[in-house]
Amino acid sequence: MSDDDPYLWLEEVSGDAALAWVAERNAETAEALTADPGFTPLKERLREVLDASDRIPYTTRRGAHLYNFWQDAEHVRGVWRRTTLEQYRKDEPEWEVLLDVDALAAEEDEKWVWSGASVLRPDHDRALVELSRDGADATVVREFDLTTREFVEDGFRVPEAKTQIDWIDADTVFVGTDTGPGSLTDSGYPRTVRRWRRGTPLEEAATVFEAEAGDVSAWGYHDDTPGFERDFVGRSLDFFRGETYLLESDGTPVRIDVPDDASAYAHRRHLIVTPRSAWLGRPSGSLLAFDFDAFLAGDRAHEVLFTPDERTALAGHSWTRHHLILETMRDVGTRIEVLTPADEGPWRREPLVGVPPLSAVDVVDTDPDVSDEYFLDVSGFLQPSTLHRGSVGGDAEVLKQAPDRFDTTGLTVAQHFATSRDGTRVPYFVIGPDRVATGPGPTLLYGYGGFEVSLTPSYNAVRGRAWLEHGGTHVIANIRGGGEYGPAWHQAALRAERPRAFEDFAAVAEDLVARGVTTPDRLGAVGGSNGGLLMGAMLTRYPELFGAIVAQVPLLDMTRFHKLLAGASWIAEYGDPDDEADLPHLRDLSPYHRVEADRTYPPVLLMTSTRDDRVHPGHARKTAARLRELGHPVLFHENTGGGHAGAGDNEQAAHNSALLHTFLWKNLTPAPGGLTATPSAAPGAPSGTGS
Repeated sequence: MSDDDPYLWLEEVSGDAALAWVAERNAETAEALTADPGFTPLKERLREVLDASDRIPYTTRRGAHLYNFWQDAEHVRGVWRRTTLEQYRKDEPEWEVLLDVDALAAEEDEKWVWSGASVLRPDHDRALVELSRDGADATVVREFDLTTREFVEDGFRVPEAKTQIDWIDADTVFVGTDTGPGSLTDSGYPRTVRRWRRGTPLEEAATVFEAEAGDVSAWGYHDDTPGFERDFVGRSLDFFRGETYLLESDGTPVRIDVPDDASAYAHRRHLIVTPRSAWLGRPSGSLLAFDFDAFLAGDRAHEVLFTPDERTALAGHSWTRHHLILETMRDVGTRIEVLTPADEGPWRREPLVGVPPLSAVDVVDTDPDVSDEYFLDVSGFLQPSTLHRGSVGGDAEVLKQAPDRFDTTGLTVAQHFATSRDGTRVPYFVIGPDRVATGPGPTLLYGYGGFEVSLTPSYNAVRGRAWLEHGGTHVIANIRGGGEYGPAWHQAALRAERPRAFEDFAAVAEDLVARGVTTPDRLGAVGGSNGGLLMGAMLTRYPELFGAIVAQVPLLDMTRFHKLLAGASWIAEYGDPDDEADLPHLRDLSPYHRVEADRTYPPVLLMTSTRDDRVHPGHARKTAARLRELGHPVLFHENTGGGHAGAGDNEQAAHNSALLHTFLWKNLTPAPGGLTATPSAAPGAPSGTGS
């Protein structure tokens, strides 16, 4: 490993030399991949599924309306719109368009990307709309009138920053943003919370709470639940620890005295806590309910709503007006229960009626202040989504059914377990042809392994069209670092223990070969962001296991990540390069520093975005440059826009996906030139793509 870094100049995001280098690499990648005869048909077929008019328009209920943001071929940047439940039940609902982002972008000559909206309750007549320039995390905030469907000329407006903002009432908001020196943390997020009144300068708004510069961020939140109106502020100490305070009427913050690694929030009379470490005799990953007022007075009596075990973890929960819908995972399979609070004694629990077995189930939306309505999405790896609506204790109905997007003939789904280096059983899903019958074939292995993020079954139409229906096998690895088995599964791969996640992924790769699913030369791997770090580890630690690797918006220089954009916020996950105790393991983790001249590496494609203001594009740029310098096979593609998502519209998304899959087919198929065989199983499939 070398301590020298001759490529620091590539960290200059918009530097002339850096952008010229990017343009040269993009041209090389375009020549290598877009000229393939299968590229354009594949891109068109992927764009078709992304723009499809019969996709399910998922909604959020706000009062009498269901709100949706929609993009398609006609609305490239999208429209924010709403309808009623009566209309939504129809095959072709009538939508009221609130904001046309394409029209706004054209009018202002700006590449606006929708970043969401906070609607004022209970009247739902005003919104705080957030817009990003070309997909960055930083946004501008503008107040929007939902009656006139226009921006409020003298309303709340916040310049571009990584802003946190929340309504208090019609004339007041909590806001944390960039107001000059000292207003941001080292990670670039708000350090202060201000109470800002309409018509007054933002810079003069009273500061109600401050975090430390070394914290990740500060935040403020107004609970507008009728009868339980309260203000909360808090600070994120790092990615997994924080403090929450009740803000009393005189401005005094009162600490909610839970462990700093616990998640806690108030809901009506309850305080709901999920500890990440053992607390009050309850294991990490439990879900506990306290009486809020009694807790503030010192009472620690509580109801245990969920207790994990070695195979079962908490996946999420959602409130309706009178119930709590509990989502759990057992070996990464979803289970749903309904819990009902009792005035005294244990909460009542029962299964949610109408949930089919062996499916991926997600609670899409509820309306906890008003009713027991819920919207439930049910899908699977080979099963397109069905959107259900019901009421707890009442009937359920199917509102929307997505059509099949790819040919599943002959495809199967199975779950297996690999044994990692230390003996840990690591689950993974295999989706594809029956390899016992067909023999080993091209296989794509995906993983993430960080930040307690769980990879659960879902229908991926793009992967289905680009990979599965052409004879490829897709594999999802549920490695440590994720949340599939609760906080302990995540914590097992923290900081210096990160190689456990790498060992888990390598174990899955080896198990796929042992089972006859694939061979190393036909096994590809893909991951993004923290999953891009995983791909860098596979490239530099286990190159013999793979025939090709793709890293998207990757984190690769582990000695400087804390100095680049939002990197300081991830120190709790990886360690602190400025700490002499952490630097050795971070240097060992760092793929950028592990690249060697005398090793053989599989072909690699590195993809990033100039507008990614979360993971700096310098990670991918510098690693590509180092691989090139040492003569290793590498392609590099950098979108000028798109942010951390890598794409700001469906055109970019289809292009990126076509590049990725074309690269994989070219390198994982034995035919000369790569993309030569036409799949026979998929009518209308792109010509020249297959195994």
